[in-house]
Amino acid sequence: MAEAQTGHVAGAGGAHRIEYVEDVVKAFLIATAFWGVVGFTVGLVIALQLAWPQLNLGFEYTTFGRLRPLHTSAVIFAFGGNALLGTSLHVVQRTCRARLFGGAEAGWFLFWGYQFFIVMAALGYVMGITQSKEYAEPEWYVDLWLTLVWVVYLIVFMGTVMKREEPHIYVANWFYLAFIITIAVLHIGNNLSIPVSLFGARSYHVTAGVQDAMIQWWYGHNAVGFFLTAGFLAMMYYIIPKQADRPIYSYRLSIVHFWSLIFLYIWAGPHHLHYTALPDWAQTLGMVFSVMLWMPSWGGMINGIMTLAGAWHKLRTDPSLRFSVTAVGFYGMSTFEGPVMSIKAVNALSHYTDWTIGHVHSGAMGWVGFICFGALYYLVPVMWKRERLYSVRMVSWHYWIATIGIVLYITAMWVSGIMQGLMWRAYDDLGFLQYAFVETVAAMHPFYIIRALGGLLFVLGSVMMAYNLWRTIRGDVRASEVTPARAGYAAAPAE
Repeated sequence: MAEAQTGHVAGAGGAHRIEYVEDVVKAFLIATAFWGVVGFTVGLVIALQLAWPQLNLGFEYTTFGRLRPLHTSAVIFAFGGNALLGTSLHVVQRTCRARLFGGAEAGWFLFWGYQFFIVMAALGYVMGITQSKEYAEPEWYVDLWLTLVWVVYLIVFMGTVMKREEPHIYVANWFYLAFIITIAVLHIGNNLSIPVSLFGARSYHVTAGVQDAMIQWWYGHNAVGFFLTAGFLAMMYYIIPKQADRPIYSYRLSIVHFWSLIFLYIWAGPHHLHYTALPDWAQTLGMVFSVMLWMPSWGGMINGIMTLAGAWHKLRTDPSLRFSVTAVGFYGMSTFEGPVMSIKAVNALSHYTDWTIGHVHSGAMGWVGFICFGALYYLVPVMWKRERLYSVRMVSWHYWIATIGIVLYITAMWVSGIMQGLMWRAYDDLGFLQYAFVETVAAMHPFYIIRALGGLLFVLGSVMMAYNLWRTIRGDVRASEVTPARAGYAAAPAE
């Protein structure tokens, strides 16, 4: 396998060659597809466990409490993380016209170091080794290793930007840098702990009580804001213009989007702690900044969608572009729903209910999942120099199967969540609660079955994608789609 791809840059002394580090990017793309299938499948298993608890199987290793963090980490950090690292290393080299700082050696350290982090964290979850912090379950020894890998990641990315031969820093790199730097700060701040022993797998948090809760949701919400939003917005700002073969709709809007999002997001975490021991002013602060986030979020959505101006017809023939544009639509929907749910009067109904689960998954499956699928379908033919995907028709099938799965999932959780909230606060004429808690659980059962069905469709779509990408990497072309009239897909131009 070739270690690098060659590019050309014109300079004062004539054109010279740049050898981009590409094999590492290819490895990250393969890992993204692999961990996606794994993470989605574990999610399906725990969805089925909620509908039929006997599927816990009676083993400590297969209980919902251990598989749930395995699912969330596999989807966020394994699937999403590999997509972010892979695309960022591709984008920074191409937009800066510079070889990766540290070369292939640094790139491979990042790849294998990050995979080692994923495996260590997953083994800890199954074995019951966890510090019980949402999206930050790994214990101290895993956190230390990830810190080392992340510092190298920052050095590699920043070093590539600093030695660029393109004077302008494209906006995608601003978003990637914000994601890398802010996640480092959040990771360190939220994981300050004291190990019980030098070789122990347990630790005590430095903070406790409401202070610990505040720090946890400063981390938790901004992990969503900078890992699952800023990083994937960087992907959007590169992938959609490349797929549509159009410049970004408004570069000025992208800069306003960046700075307003970066400033506002970091303050929104307290809205997770409404009606708790957190001081009321802090809760209100989180609510106000959450509502203000509507503006930059929708500015980014408009920028992404309007990039297709003059190229809307491509949605009919390129289903990979359809994934990316639909992802931006889900981003807009999620960033409208989130601020609404942060308003105290609404939160009084929605908090602790399945409505939150529906909201999270509209963002996770619709925004993060679809933008990753679009990026994979675009980058695999480019990186392996294939004229086209193995099957464009299969991409279209994946799109519709996954979309139906998301709709089933999130609507079931919206209905279930609102029903939960209403049942929990229903009183009879004497002032007693009208429903016992077990009655609310029984009422949710059919909606849990619908959710599992939606998850099944999403998993099937991801398996279809993995097969399609594998055949594309091999250089296969589906025989029934070889004629130009039926192909409907043109490979992205070499950069």
